[in-house]
Amino acid sequence: MSLTLPWTAPRPVDAAQPSFLDDVFAPVPSESDTTALRVDGVLPEALSGLYARIGPNPIQPQPSRYHWFTGDGMVHGLRLHAGRAEWYRSRYVGSNSAHKALGRPLLPGPRHGPGDVVNTNVYAHAGRVWASVEAGMLPVQLDARLDSVRHGTFDSPHKQPFTAHPHRDPHTGELHAICYDAMKHRRLQYVRVSPQGEVSRVVDIPVQHGPMVHDCAITRRFVVVLDLPVTFSFKRLLTRAPFPYAWNERHAARVGLLPKDGDAADIRWHEVDPCYVFHPCNAFDLPDGGVVMDVVAHRRMFDRSRSGPEMDSGARFERWTLPADGGRVVREVLHDVPQEFPRLDERLSGEPYRYAYAVGIGQGLGDDGRRGGLPLFRHDLQTRSTLQHDFGPHAVPGEFVFVPRRPQGAEDDGWLIGFVHNRQSGCAECHILNADDFTGPPQAVVHIPLRIPAGFHGNWIADADLHP
Repeated sequence: MSLTLPWTAPRPVDAAQPSFLDDVFAPVPSESDTTALRVDGVLPEALSGLYARIGPNPIQPQPSRYHWFTGDGMVHGLRLHAGRAEWYRSRYVGSNSAHKALGRPLLPGPRHGPGDVVNTNVYAHAGRVWASVEAGMLPVQLDARLDSVRHGTFDSPHKQPFTAHPHRDPHTGELHAICYDAMKHRRLQYVRVSPQGEVSRVVDIPVQHGPMVHDCAITRRFVVVLDLPVTFSFKRLLTRAPFPYAWNERHAARVGLLPKDGDAADIRWHEVDPCYVFHPCNAFDLPDGGVVMDVVAHRRMFDRSRSGPEMDSGARFERWTLPADGGRVVREVLHDVPQEFPRLDERLSGEPYRYAYAVGIGQGLGDDGRRGGLPLFRHDLQTRSTLQHDFGPHAVPGEFVFVPRRPQGAEDDGWLIGFVHNRQSGCAECHILNADDFTGPPQAVVHIPLRIPAGFHGNWIADADLHP
């Protein structure tokens, strides 16, 4: 099935601050299906499942008012099985706004608040596929072919606001999340979801100014709460800005450690120099009661730009140590080249680990914005060294995820999977890299004869993760 929308060819992106409707960000004009997938190399037969990634793809964008974080969600999926690439398809996530624009009946299930656009992450939990976003909206269940099924917070009977970034405890199978509601500026919530999809714990956390909390981290003992100075802006709301969050000098930056079975009064808060973190990579407990957390830290965020994140925000990969006595966060720069979307072998979420992977951002752009050539980094946190995988002079990669070859394999015994935009061909590729031969040639490249816009997050969803 293919649905055609109003469309203009993408224009070059500005090297300093792009328009998020042009070049690699430009929305595609339709949902797509194709089985015409050429493969270079050999696809691992052990990969049987779906690589899915989501991002904004506005149906009726208003260029003067568009913000990248607000576009209608579109999920892109590549199905692999028995050493074959079986299909690629893209589908709009079933928000009211998207279904009304597409002339489709609205999905069943509860909504929370006036908006219901879901565009930020896609993953499996409780045997099903879910797309989710932050700011108080509820997830959307998808089927195995990425068609939307219903709205709802997993199997909770309540309209529980959720987040784009839950973290699964590898020991218990529970999801842990720090959530915020854009309409409730004095409260965050810690939400725990059982392996069966039931909301099992909710803790209210008092805050000021309505902070935007995009992500969190977990350790064996704690959930890490990021209360940083990007907050709700009434000024931007009154000027009808589509994204009413901005840098707030008055908001004190702090990081909290909430015991997993504790209450808000049990949080140990740590002051930190003002900055913004979209994405921690991982965190773990220290023997003395402190915590280490590795993050991509931005110097400032949403200070000048009204259309998306600033591209000159000084993003660096840092190690933060939160002392056991509650003292100030100690920050150490691990790699000072701009990067984002840090990932790890998630069997080690909340545990000491060695390898982190992140995508280079803001590099390789010539005066016309089209030169391309962005790398993927592998940080060895044991040797404090970094390797770089280059995809070629015309390649713009998105987030890459680690998939282990075997359940008990070593931390680098697996594959890295992600979509890459080829600026020369204008089409997408899915690269499968051997994590233990990081700088070597890919194990396989699946050529998709369509463009996939630069997007947000995704995951490998194995067949074993889904229940009939």
